[in-house]
Amino acid sequence: MTDADITVVGGGIIGCLVARTILAEAPGARVVVVDRDVVASGASRRSAGLHFPRGATERLRAMTDFSQSCYADLVAGDPLLPVHPLDMHVLSADAAHVERAYLTTAGLTRAAEVPGGLVEVPASTRVWRGRGCQYADVGALAEALTHRLRPHVRFLEGTRVTSVEPGPRGVTLTLSTGRRLTASQTVLAPGPWLADPAWRTLVAPLGARVKKIVALHIDRRPAEHDGAVVLEDEDAFLLPLRHRGHWLFSYTCREWDVDPDHLTDGISAAHLDEARALLAAYAPALVEHATSGRVFCDAYSPTLEPLVRALDGGRIVFAGAAGGSGYRLAPAIAAEAVGLLDLTPVQRNAA
Repeated sequence: MTDADITVVGGGIIGCLVARTILAEAPGARVVVVDRDVVASGASRRSAGLHFPRGATERLRAMTDFSQSCYADLVAGDPLLPVHPLDMHVLSADAAHVERAYLTTAGLTRAAEVPGGLVEVPASTRVWRGRGCQYADVGALAEALTHRLRPHVRFLEGTRVTSVEPGPRGVTLTLSTGRRLTASQTVLAPGPWLADPAWRTLVAPLGARVKKIVALHIDRRPAEHDGAVVLEDEDAFLLPLRHRGHWLFSYTCREWDVDPDHLTDGISAAHLDEARALLAAYAPALVEHATSGRVFCDAYSPTLEPLVRALDGGRIVFAGAAGGSGYRLAPAIAAEAVGLLDLTPVQRNAA
């Protein structure tokens, strides 16, 4: 007899949505979510939480469309969830690329400028306005989902998994509390903790790597109608975080193979200078207000698409390596992961 039907390792937005999806498919399932900290304390807590209808590949576009619909349904069911719609403007010098990458649901139309006067559009750059953009307080959203799940899902917080042992009849997790937890199947949703000794050997063949994420906080209060500005060619964006009362500027830091447990030094002078130099090319009026921010990391796959894979014969499923799009694609990642689980015994028992 196992302690659970399915254990989920990782209580970020992906892990929470995996648990929610399992219960939607198999309402009687015994699900346990294990996290080394409290729910949503890792990458989800530090996420910018931007969703916009874009995908560089057919799979990513399908995942984006699926996730957008799921978030719309969530908000329709509870308008108080911390998910906030936004206007969106996209800047690029490559019109063909924009037309390929953005979903038709974005409804892109050409615009002469970005409203508000903060963004200066270079002469060679075009501007599009689109819809379907939103941002969330991802940590608060994960906590809200957890609140709903607690009557049906067991959460073990502040509990580290020290080993993952697949066997012929299931998977055994050894916990920092000294307890051993057995389940028929396990979903690994570890965020950037790819190299944790408990599952490093299992995950290493996937070839995922961890990259530093740096975003500046711009100490200027957004106006009511300010929207997101996506700098497509730079892989960067400006986001009005109204719930915090400031703007955020995310740019692409190229520092790879970092350890999430050792990112404690804050933003370096080099990162600040690099980000501000890019910001100056598009929004020079904001540069003097960009003096702090957030630093963390995320996992990236070799193809830059999320990794959802069955490991060790299928009893373990890995879900993640979303390359900075963990929130944006989380519902689709969760659906793919649950699709790799065998829920037939649970569904049969419930019937």
